[in-house]
Order: sequence, then C-alpha cells, then structure tokens
Amino acid sequence: MTSALEQAHATLTERLGIANAPTDWFEITQDRVNQFAEATLDRQFIHVDPERAKSGPFGRAIAHGQLTMSIMSFLPGGAGVGLPALPGMKAGINYGWNKVRFPSPVAVGAHIRTIGKLKSVEIKGNMLEIVNELTVEVQGQDKPACVAESVLRLAF
Repeated sequence: MTSALEQAHATLTERLGIANAPTDWFEITQDRVNQFAEATLDRQFIHVDPERAKSGPFGRAIAHGQLTMSIMSFLPGGAGVGLPALPGMKAGINYGWNKVRFPSPVAVGAHIRTIGKLKSVEIKGNMLEIVNELTVEVQGQDKPACVAESVLRLAF
C-alpha cells in the first residue's frame, strides 16, 4: 500500500511546471505600510511619509519589499499557491526563500496578486520539500513587484 507521503509526492509531481490561476487582487494601503513599518522599525520616509515621498526616488510612497513578500505568503494559498488538498498532510512549514528579487516597487494604493508554479518536489524523511516559483504582479503594470522561489516543507 502506498503511504500518504508517496501519494502526495505523485500528485505534486504531476503538477510540476504548471502555472496556477492567480490569486485575487489585494490592496496595499498606507495604514498597512505604516503598521509594517512599526513592526519592523523600518520607518524610512519613502514608506511612511507620502508627502515627503513625492520628492523621493519613486515620486510617491511605496510598500516595503519585505511587506510584499509577507503578503505574498498570505494571499489565498500563500506560498503554496494552487496546491491541491493532500490527504494525510499534518502541517505546511515555511522553510525559506531562494532567488528573491524586487524588480519594481509597489506604490501605496496599488493592488497586487500572486501567480505560482510548482518547480520541484522531493521526499525529505517524513516530509515533502516543495519549491514554488512565485511572481507578484501589480495591477496595470507590466513589470512584476517580486519574483521569488518559496521553499515549503509539508509534514506527513
């Protein structure tokens, strides 16, 4: 009989390289940026002072890159965007990130969404390690805000 771990591995292996449907759009508000600034102690004016930010390098207030990454993990499906239900899975654990880049800033008031694609899946003891290629898109913008690989461990 095949274990839940082996069945999940087979299920996910079939999905390698297939792009998932994007998440819903999510608005980046000044209040959220301010709360993140307080939590992280990163109160740089380009994030928290919209009036002063107008004379800064981006011409307006922008979200922290780390806020964009944090929200990318929150959006429906999170870093496991589009994963199917996996019977027997006990927990999903954020294991880390690879190749994180922020090609374009996210302006306060912008709407973002995440698109994911499963890059790899490996059995590691009683867990699966999966790597997802994630892209954060900004509504009305060609260039993505963030491109990264999330590494998750799924416990069985």
